This record gives sequence, structure tokens and C-alpha cells, in this order.
Amino acid sequence: MSTLAYEIVDVFTDRPYAGNPLAVVFGADGLATEQMQALAREFNLSETVFVLPATQVGATYRARIFTPTAELPFAGHPSVGAAVTASRRGLFGVGQVSQECGAGVLPIELTETGATLTGGTPTLGPELDPEPLLEMAGLAAADHAGPAPRVAGCGLEFPFLPVRPDALARARMNPAVAARYGIEHVSVFSWDASTQTAYARVFVPGLGVPEDPATGSAALGLGVWLVASGMLPGDRRSSYTVRQGVEMGRPSTLACTVTAADGVAVGATVAGRVMAVARGEILVPPFVG
Repeated sequence: MSTLAYEIVDVFTDRPYAGNPLAVVFGADGLATEQMQALAREFNLSETVFVLPATQVGATYRARIFTPTAELPFAGHPSVGAAVTASRRGLFGVGQVSQECGAGVLPIELTETGATLTGGTPTLGPELDPEPLLEMAGLAAADHAGPAPRVAGCGLEFPFLPVRPDALARARMNPAVAARYGIEHVSVFSWDASTQTAYARVFVPGLGVPEDPATGSAALGLGVWLVASGMLPGDRRSSYTVRQGVEMGRPSTLACTVTAADGVAVGATVAGRVMAVARGEILVPPFVG
């Protein structure tokens, strides 16, 4: 039977067995979507990424990203992990590359140890009622701290719920409540203005990921939310840090920037390191038409 090469890497960490684990699969050009989804279910990580030949002008390669239950147009830790892993395997060198994905062609700056990803066009939704988000996270009204929740993103949108620092560890996702409200995912975070650091937990019950230890797409969207909420300047480039995964025993660090003009975010980046953990071969799943 035919097999595919894969690697397991930990993303947004400087040591193995921390950060967010990722399966990076190579040589899957001829696979159907259903076969890729079957492989993602088999790896059963928050995401599996397939590195494929580019189909758009200007792209270095194409990435298709899957959770155990669905394909995503874009995600941060698969983008960073795929670029670094493919470079280490000799598909291209360090420096500037362009990743084709469902969110468009996105620039990535590669080094030997990690990458900086530029997100897609920032988007921002209206203010939200915090009650449904608090209920699905198992928190009370008194736990909400700061401005109103809003949906924001740079290729993949998240609702952002700011909470008191002591509430973060008490958050417990209730998938039934999330399903009742039709909410697939949420970023729950506390903000330390003195260090410009967000301590975050990201829950994705609607896509088969109870909790994610490092979420680059949410880190990008957070910058959009911070500018819109007046917590970062609205007229220049600002740096901020996201620390995530601590409650899961997989501490992660995401180094971010957001650029704003006239009070609106116009771009964001997220950067982190990638640690190799394992490599091997996996059987190609049978095609079921």
C-alpha cells in the first residue's frame, strides 16, 4: 500500500512537548478531500496541514488545513509549522515565502528556527452580548472585564471575551451551550496592559477541538480587537504577546504586532518558533466515492 511522509512539530514554543502539536503531511497531491479529512481524524490533533504545489501566481506552495472534523480556510499554527517544516526538508530556503490557502496568498518570513506570518485583511464585527459567551465558558457576569466582546479576525474570525485574570483558570467549556447558541469557538483572555500581554484560552467545540494550546489566527484577531477597543494605539504599529496553553500543560508564546491607522487595524503579524518532534510514514486512506 502507498504511504505519505509526515512530521510532527510543536509550534509557538522553544522546546519539544510544549506549544501546539501539528501534523505536516507531504506528497498528498493526488488525495481527495475526504482522504485528507480521514488522515486528520487519524492524527487527531487540533490541526493537520497538507503541503501541496501552488495553484495561484506568486505562491510558493499551497496549504490545506484540517481539524479532526472540518477543513479551515486559514489557521496560524499550521501556517507557521508548515512553512518551517517544508523549508527544513529543502522545499525552499529561508527568507520570504508566500503561502496559498483559503484566505488568499499570505506572506511568511522564515528563519532557521521559526517564522513570522502576516495575516489576511482585518475584519471586525459589532459589539456582542457577553452572556452567551460567558455561559458557554462556565463563567458568571462578574467575570467579564473590560470592553464588550466582539468578533475579529485576519482570515479566520473569533469572538473575543475579556475576563478577570482569576476567571481564566476557572473557564470550562460547555459544548451543549455552545451548540445551543450556534457558537463554534471563542477566545477567552485577560489583558495585562503594563506588559501588553494577553493570557488566553481558546475553545473550539464546534470543530472537534475542545481547547487549543496555541492559536495563531486568534492571536492575529486579538490585535484587531485591541485596537478597536482602545487598548492599543489606533495610529501606529504596536507589539503584544499572547501566552496560551498553560492550563493544558503546553505553554505557548506568540509574538504579535498590529498596525493601525485612523483608529482601525490595517494589518497584523504573529511569530513563533517550531520544534521538530517526530517523523514517519502513514498509509494513504482508501478513497470512498
